[in-house]
Amino acid sequence: MSLNKFQHTIIDIDGIDCRVVEADLTKERAEFLQKLLLLNSVESKIQEKPAMKEGEVTTYTIATPDITFNPIVKVYNRELRTFEGHRVTPDYWNQKTKDTEPNYWDLQKKSWIKKS
Repeated sequence: MSLNKFQHTIIDIDGIDCRVVEADLTKERAEFLQKLLLLNSVESKIQEKPAMKEGEVTTYTIATPDITFNPIVKVYNRELRTFEGHRVTPDYWNQKTKDTEPNYWDLQKKSWIKKS
């Protein structure tokens, strides 16, 4: 589940029920989230979803055995920490920036948004 989808999807990985954190990810994004979750003492597993057709990209799903884990709550309550020790913001979670500006609603402070 990404930060814009509020679903409680549970999947089975190696006989263990796991809460989906995000699905249909690139390998790099899945590894980033796995490292971030591990840093915050949240065990996670990456499941590969092979391409269905020739030429399609392989995608990945990251899930945690902690079925009570909700990334939306954890990010917006600012309970997770970055590798530098700052609090994780929605933009950091979505890998839009490395800046952890706490005012996620203040668009004037976002360097990645084009200003008119």
